[in-house]
Amino acid sequence: MTPKQPFVLVIDDYPEDIRGTIELLRAEGMRINLATDARQGCQRAQALQPNLILLDVRMPGADGFAACRILKADPQTQDIPVIFLSSANADAERLEGLVNGGVDYILKPCLPMEVLARVRIHLKLSSRRARDEASPEPETLLSPEEVTLRAAMRFIQANLGDLPELGEIASKAGTHGKRLSAIFRENLGVTVFHWIREERLRRGRELLADSHLGMQDIADQIGFRDAGNFATAFRERMGVTPTAYRLSMQARSDGDD
Repeated sequence: MTPKQPFVLVIDDYPEDIRGTIELLRAEGMRINLATDARQGCQRAQALQPNLILLDVRMPGADGFAACRILKADPQTQDIPVIFLSSANADAERLEGLVNGGVDYILKPCLPMEVLARVRIHLKLSSRRARDEASPEPETLLSPEEVTLRAAMRFIQANLGDLPELGEIASKAGTHGKRLSAIFRENLGVTVFHWIREERLRRGRELLADSHLGMQDIADQIGFRDAGNFATAFRERMGVTPTAYRLSMQARSDGDD
């Protein structure tokens, strides 16, 4: 039986800028599909199930990072390797790409042979991983709203200490503020801000139990203005002070030992 050709989805608002790369991939026997914005790319990834995605970072509307969050929030696309393409040679942007689920980051203008080499590497790694993790469990199908919700929650959890305004949070999940607010209410029964507050306090409980960080350090990490503000919110929600909670968790851990 002839091996199936690898299928690569390219998401780039100016695909002509990487025309040489696309032509080389095709010449090497790979099937290519093009999308010119993040929304179209996510829809095609879900429908076509490519083996790998080449994703431009800087696009109008939702950028490549937002697209990657959406892809990684959807069980149907979360395992597809994503290679970011960007003209920005910035360490912070490289790190953001990897944190958001990318497997690699290539600078533009791209050398077609370099892209081909990296595509081959990640196709091979992905194929090996798929064999190792083969499972009879069926995929969970999510609605577009559930995918957006997961993407927003993922961004919030990764940025609790320095969250932007609602509109910016929404754009990171590929939507707008009013729609994101409706999605949270419809799916969770709470506002975005209520969920953020609960998530900050949940993370605060984890840090109190599992670390020796001081109260100000914890407040900084989870987005409270200062230690006093964190202590007040924690006591209102939990009925005890953060210090009392930490002591009780330490006593429980000592008892388990």
